[in-house]
Amino acid sequence: MWTFKNFNIADWFSFYRVIAVPLLVALLWFGERELFTWFLLISYSTDAIDGYLARKLKITSARGSQLDSIGDQLTFSMGLIGLIIFETAFIKANIILILIAFVPYLLQMVIAYFKYGKATAFHTYLAKFSALVQGVFILWLLFFGPVYWLFYFMIVLGLLETIEEITLIFMYDTWVSDVKGFYFALQDKRRFNGTDVVKQ
Repeated sequence: MWTFKNFNIADWFSFYRVIAVPLLVALLWFGERELFTWFLLISYSTDAIDGYLARKLKITSARGSQLDSIGDQLTFSMGLIGLIIFETAFIKANIILILIAFVPYLLQMVIAYFKYGKATAFHTYLAKFSALVQGVFILWLLFFGPVYWLFYFMIVLGLLETIEEITLIFMYDTWVSDVKGFYFALQDKRRFNGTDVVKQ
């Protein structure tokens, strides 16, 4: 059970992304595109800060990893909703490619919830890079307009990351956090003993 008094500084940066959602929803409701984009940028920025602090201060934890993942998913969802509302023409013109990338992502979420009862928190190198590219593309589109080579790169990267994520779900019988990638999972003893030891 999570209690606020046990949150460390990295957890609070992750938690910001969660509590920022009502504000982002309100800005969407009132059509405040510029303010929405700036606050979305702040949310994306906290993703880099919490991970850095957790590693630097050696305060990584399974709770923190899960909270980070929840914050990431909510921020990505808000970014996507922002694009649907403010960039409707772009979404309609590229809906097929977007669905090709998004449907497997939803499938991965469903598989994780059926197997673990919650979202994954593998935080692979590929997932981090994919999230970075997604964030850059979404923010750039909202601030300046579409860059199509970045859009295509984001789609391909997202598909590869989702495939790796699904593969890892089938490799681990119990929920674990902080798996750097498929290659690292092959050597991870947690696949055999079912314990979650957060790696620094």
